Amino acid sequence: MTTFKKSCSRWLLAGSLVLAFASPVQAVPRRIILLRHGEKANDYALCSLGQERSLAIRDTYLGRGASDPSLFAGQPPAAFLAITLHTLELAAPSAASWGLPITAYAVVPMEGRDGDLQEEMNAATKLAAADVLTNPAWHDRTLVMTWEHLNIASRRLENQSDGVAVTLRQLLNLQQLSGVPAKWEGSNYDYFWVVDFDPGTSTSPIGFQMLKQTYGAPFGALPQNNWGAPLPQGYPPGCLR
Repeated sequence: MTTFKKSCSRWLLAGSLVLAFASPVQAVPRRIILLRHGEKANDYALCSLGQERSLAIRDTYLGRGASDPSLFAGQPPAAFLAITLHTLELAAPSAASWGLPITAYAVVPMEGRDGDLQEEMNAATKLAAADVLTNPAWHDRTLVMTWEHLNIASRRLENQSDGVAVTLRQLLNLQQLSGVPAKWEGSNYDYFWVVDFDPGTSTSPIGFQMLKQTYGAPFGALPQNNWGAPLPQGYPPGCLR
């Protein structure tokens, strides 16, 4: 009887080791598509350009049936993530086209609380990044993160954080890759950052692309300025710079 118990124990231990090595070390996505919210009218809503951009992104890149779905590399999105009202408004048409809810790490502006708002966005960004790198439902899948540009990448914000990671550039380990800008340029609403991982191997990304959004009719009036270039002349007064 004792010999039988020992034999069973050895088999259980061996089976556990096999399962441990067969399972991914982390539950990391295959790809993250990062983008900034659209042009805004105020602290709460997008302006007409930003609303138009939300439809252009859906129809051209991120929606079901988009004319150029190459960002998804043949795989439908697992989730759309957002943080503020601006980012929710931009992501909503694309997410709705897939029948997906938006996973919101919600931070809402309140009058007289600007300092608290940035702290809340820092905390929400840290929570979102932790979920992205550990959620088994998103393992080996593609995620879309529509975010506030300072919490994507900002030298100033990172320097003010006393060594605590507060941007997606830090929290998703993007600084380990060459070619990743140290900040998201304030004049740019028209780029994607595409980050690739080797799912289950490491939380360190293995690839990065910065891709410009380009549009023809009926969206040809959207700003399509190069990275770091100023917004074009004729930028509508109803949209905040």
